[in-house]
Amino acid sequence: MIRLHQHMLKRVFDIVVSGVALLVLLPLMLVVAILVWIDSPGTCLFRQTRVGKSFRQFQLLKFRSMTHDNYGTQITCGNDTRITRVGAILRDSKLDELPQLWNVFRGDMSIVGPRPEVPSFVELFRVDYEEILCVRPGITDPASIQYRSEAEMLGCTPDPTNYYTAVILPDKIKISKAYVHSATFWKDIYIIIQTVVVVFQK
Repeated sequence: MIRLHQHMLKRVFDIVVSGVALLVLLPLMLVVAILVWIDSPGTCLFRQTRVGKSFRQFQLLKFRSMTHDNYGTQITCGNDTRITRVGAILRDSKLDELPQLWNVFRGDMSIVGPRPEVPSFVELFRVDYEEILCVRPGITDPASIQYRSEAEMLGCTPDPTNYYTAVILPDKIKISKAYVHSATFWKDIYIIIQTVVVVFQK
């Protein structure tokens, strides 16, 4: 019963916060969309299939930070030549994540929760994700804070994809499991505060 109450409180919080944020940040999001469109050809939004709660797939939204024909690895490194000029600023400031507020409002995601992965990576660790995906994935979580410089880390390795699946992702999974088993409303608030501090520090 307590667990159900926490889930309901979390969902109400997600709807209210994402709804208010979408309204308040709409002018900023319009400006960002225009800058993305001016900087390079293509749509303003980037859509990618991710795996959500109970393995339900959904389209994660971001402001496009790469060239429109961004073929190649699903891993992005700090020195990735596909990243546009405006895209580099959006990634550094995390403004590219703003459209995910719509994912939260729709119920695909939560404000706080394990970051959603692409299907191919989830399948590599399916047993682990059966434990993790009992909750909605989120915009931020403890692993996002710890690996805030992930792109730079991957840029220093000769094989970013292998390093991600062999080193970073297993550690993220460990952190996500710990979050799932200890999550509370007030811990989520603390994670949100930590995220804001980290973004402004960077």
